[in-house]
Amino acid sequence: NIESSKNIESSKNIESSKSAENDKTKINKNKPHTGKKSNNRNSRIIKKAPVDKRNSQDVVFQGIRKSFQNNERVHKNRLNPHYKLDLNSKDSVKITPLGGLGEIGGNITVFETKDSAIVVDVGMSFPTEDMHGVDILIPDFTYIRQIKSKICAIIITHAHEDHIGALAYLFKELQYPIYATPLALGMLSNKFDEHKISKHKTYFRHVEKRKVFEIGEFNIEWIHVTHSIVDCSCLAITTKAGTIIHTGDFKIDHTPIDGYPTDIQRLAHYGDKGVMLLMSDSTNSHNPGFTKSEASVEPTFDMLFRKAEGRIIMSTFSSNMHRLYQAIKKGLDHGRKICVIGRSMERNIDIAMNLGYVKLPFNDFIEAHEVDNYDDKEILIVTTGSQGEPMSALFRMATDEHRHIKIKPTDMIIISAKAIPGNEGSVSSVINHLKKSGATVAYQDLTDIHVSGHAAQEEQKLMLRLTQPKFFLPVHGEYNHIMKHQDTAISCGVPAKNILLMQDGDSIEVSPRNMRKVKSVKTGKIFIDNQANKYIDNSVVSDRQKLANDGIIILTAQIEINNKKFINNPKVTTFGLAGDKEERFLTKEIENSISLYFSGEKEKSTNTKLIENDFRQIIRKYIIRKYKKYPLITVTVLAS
Repeated sequence: NIESSKNIESSKNIESSKSAENDKTKINKNKPHTGKKSNNRNSRIIKKAPVDKRNSQDVVFQGIRKSFQNNERVHKNRLNPHYKLDLNSKDSVKITPLGGLGEIGGNITVFETKDSAIVVDVGMSFPTEDMHGVDILIPDFTYIRQIKSKICAIIITHAHEDHIGALAYLFKELQYPIYATPLALGMLSNKFDEHKISKHKTYFRHVEKRKVFEIGEFNIEWIHVTHSIVDCSCLAITTKAGTIIHTGDFKIDHTPIDGYPTDIQRLAHYGDKGVMLLMSDSTNSHNPGFTKSEASVEPTFDMLFRKAEGRIIMSTFSSNMHRLYQAIKKGLDHGRKICVIGRSMERNIDIAMNLGYVKLPFNDFIEAHEVDNYDDKEILIVTTGSQGEPMSALFRMATDEHRHIKIKPTDMIIISAKAIPGNEGSVSSVINHLKKSGATVAYQDLTDIHVSGHAAQEEQKLMLRLTQPKFFLPVHGEYNHIMKHQDTAISCGVPAKNILLMQDGDSIEVSPRNMRKVKSVKTGKIFIDNQANKYIDNSVVSDRQKLANDGIIILTAQIEINNKKFINNPKVTTFGLAGDKEERFLTKEIENSISLYFSGEKEKSTNTKLIENDFRQIIRKYIIRKYKKYPLITVTVLAS
């Protein structure tokens, strides 16, 4: 019994031991792994690999970094879409400005492919003060004549004189289709009538914006931009080599008077496709920030109109239709009748109203001879002459030479324009005359009396960012303007090596791979007497400059060819070289020098032309030595 009891107890202990071991195994299976090695060789515990938190973080970071790299690639592709250009293309475009660089105005540029060419704008510019008797300057058309068989058309960006003013002179010699918006064609129509070439209006081709026109080897789209004239355009010129954006004159006005802002969506469209070259307006490249909206002028007009006690006479550029519209609208709001004086202004307002660019009531307009029939507070006169032109209506009013309008002390004169470089003296002279008459003159003393039509630096940057060009040519302006525009382009990511600063006559060849200067062509200016509507020879202008700066000397002498002597003493007359007292001494000195030379000459010529030339050389040497002047010298020798 005792033994069987022991056996039974032993058996229970063994079973309980196994049971405990099994329970321990179950517990160990559910227990988290500590990473410590088990001492039990027979243990059936399944050990898991350790979790490395550092490796897990690396995987997450690598994913984020890859996402960053992808986004960076997207940015590079977005900002530099030049990979879309065909770098294997062997095509190129040659660009030659014949005017508009190194000056303000006179814009004309030739675009050429191998077999065809177009001319963008044909503008005039203003003469300097020493170009006596010259009214306007037009480009030298020599290069146009050389490639006349290649030219397919003339392309017009807008209707300002510095872009269309020389076209009638070109058309008297060469005729091509003219592609332009309705306002530009309307203004050209009047010019062709004035120049008696109305028959050439058959070359007019009106365009629609956002529509591509195939002209020779060029596909051209007119893109709307804002400026100081309505219906202004930027050009997208697409060739086999790539797309060229030519901005023309522009600013980016988000609140224009007509409600049509710059078509930045279309510019961005071309920028996304890939622009090979941008040519952009540089006129205001020194101005930081943004150019003010045209709408900012209206509050100034309102303030001035409220202060005016008598007549208001407002002068601005005759082509600035939105400025004129704001002034006329404000005049109507204040119960004034509108009198338009000045042929160009009358014509432009008539075109704009008939085409529908501005909507004004015709019955509120009166003629100049009707002004005296109304009280002064009921009159608004809009007129030409903001640049001090001697033949303009405002100038004639200021000098009391106008037929109908005499300036009164109660008049308020508003000059809503800025003087074009070179015209500052003329504008100042007009203002002085007006103030002497006792009138109140509002000019640049009010900041918002005039706003520019050209883009400032921030707008230039926006144009660069929208189009994202591979190459850049700053245009329209003097050298300091295009040089400053270059700096702006570099700050916007255009490499300096991809920018060239051109001068008139430089021929630039551009392709998807490179841009370089290939040659220079003849350029210059032709002088025009606009009153007589004819050319002035260079030598005539040169003689006028000599007369104005150095005076003139006239020598008349009678000689006996056979006896080789003077019949009478040579007669010398001078103008603009010396005062009355000094002139007597001067003429005597010249007469003595001529007599001494002629009497001492051993082999006297019998050819009067040679004698005249000898006398001229003697006088020139004497005057240079004594006065350091180069007067015009005329010599007449009468032989018997």
